[in-house]
Amino acid sequence: MSRKFGPVRATPLGWVIWAVVVFFFVNLAGVVLSVLVSSFGKKWFDTWFPSGFTTQWYGDAWREFTLFHVIVVTLLVSALVVVLSVLVGAPAAYVLARKNFPGKRLVYLTFLLPILMPPITYGIPLATVLYKFGFAGHLSGVVLANLVPSVPFVILTMTPFIEQVDPRIEDAARMLGAGTRAVFLKILAPLLVPGLLASAILVLVRTVGMFELTFLTAGPDSQTLVVALYYSMSAAGIRAQQSVDAMAVIYTAMMLVLLVVALRFVNPTQLVARVKEEPSE
Repeated sequence: MSRKFGPVRATPLGWVIWAVVVFFFVNLAGVVLSVLVSSFGKKWFDTWFPSGFTTQWYGDAWREFTLFHVIVVTLLVSALVVVLSVLVGAPAAYVLARKNFPGKRLVYLTFLLPILMPPITYGIPLATVLYKFGFAGHLSGVVLANLVPSVPFVILTMTPFIEQVDPRIEDAARMLGAGTRAVFLKILAPLLVPGLLASAILVLVRTVGMFELTFLTAGPDSQTLVVALYYSMSAAGIRAQQSVDAMAVIYTAMMLVLLVVALRFVNPTQLVARVKEEPSE
């Protein structure tokens, strides 16, 4: 007996949810577009659109806010954080994926805390310690502060990838005479390239967008782009709003590029799926 289904009708709750979603994205698009148009506008007071358009404000922002230096610092901090996080986090993820020991769940919870907690909650005491030992206010302090959430992020990202690699592959390599270094470099490393790439890209995006920890530990010569953008809006003096908007557009464009790259190389399902095959009898 065939069954006929009528048209699906949206419930009142469904309409409310869709209305909230549409309202949010419309407002978000309005804010982004207004900043984008303002960054190119000559004068914009009481009209729908600016009286003219120019790229002058981008040149002014580049010179006034020394954006070349700021972008170099941002890329340098991000690169150092990515390299150190992967070097520390990948071996730790291997131990957590392969070894069972008392308190393993507690260790996982400890690594989750810097990711789940707002950075400001542990950023202030962390910055206090870094200032006490002379790291804060310099590039080293910014890097160390950003490592606190980045290393656990690499560990939690890499662990599912390592768990998907059959341990019998490593056992077979050791039986054939391969040492620990050879197993890691010639067996595991090629298999874990997707995980390493995913971790590196996600840490890169997170570091470029990290405001709280960088703001608390950066000095005049170690500000990243997001912190410099904040200071450009709040510092004393008279500045053209279009210059600040141009700087905001540059930062948004950088984040969008990083996001597109991340989505291109990172499969989100791999970050949560933990596949463990039972050994055959």
